[in-house]
Amino acid sequence: MGFQDTFKALSDRTRREILTLLRAGPLSVGEIGSHFDISGATLSHHLAILKQADLIADSKKGKFIYYELNTTVLDDILVWLKSLTEEDAK
Repeated sequence: MGFQDTFKALSDRTRREILTLLRAGPLSVGEIGSHFDISGATLSHHLAILKQADLIADSKKGKFIYYELNTTVLDDILVWLKSLTEEDAK
């Protein structure tokens, strides 16, 4: 996915809060949902957008799906932003 999908995903406060929660490590959908006053369908929608932007990855363990950060996309954004500031310094 491109930066456009990433920035779209990051534009929503709830999705940014989900990413913040996942900094501590993988969480199940239920664990993530317990931090928000939103429906399961709304949470699934937010998780789908984050997954489409490759900001998170999921894995099934038994009956549960766990989500975790995919930091490679964030690393790519940081490299791109750094290149912009380096060009400005020239």
